[in-house]
Amino acid sequence: MTVVVAIVHAGLAAAWVGGMAYSLLVVQPKLKRYFGADQEGREALTTVIASGNRWKVVGLIAAIALTGVVLLVLEQKHWWIHLVKGALLIGASGIFWYVSWRHWPRRVFSTEAEQFVLRRQLVVLAGTMLGLTGTAFALGVAATHL
Repeated sequence: MTVVVAIVHAGLAAAWVGGMAYSLLVVQPKLKRYFGADQEGREALTTVIASGNRWKVVGLIAAIALTGVVLLVLEQKHWWIHLVKGALLIGASGIFWYVSWRHWPRRVFSTEAEQFVLRRQLVVLAGTMLGLTGTAFALGVAATHL
């Protein structure tokens, strides 16, 4: 049972980390390059790509947290690593909440001048979220080897 839960937990975490890395390091730079000076077109396609993903990610985060708690109950080893991973998940979730319910609506209704600042801010927020989740993932891998 523990192995199955661990595989599900790691798979969900890998999906979140991988999705963020792909978006930040591949999709966003290509959109910038493709649209060039056409910021309106870039924003329109970015909005289409992001549309409807908020609740899917909330479900993903909840499943990661739930499987993490189940693992902690089943294993009860290296609990301090799980606590650190939980704190990192909470931090990343807080950033996700801010981006989804504060930053993104501001971006959708912003002027072109405001969009430049908001896009730069999103890169910092997404990079921080990726760092937090990537660190939690690495700690999970390290915990299996202790």
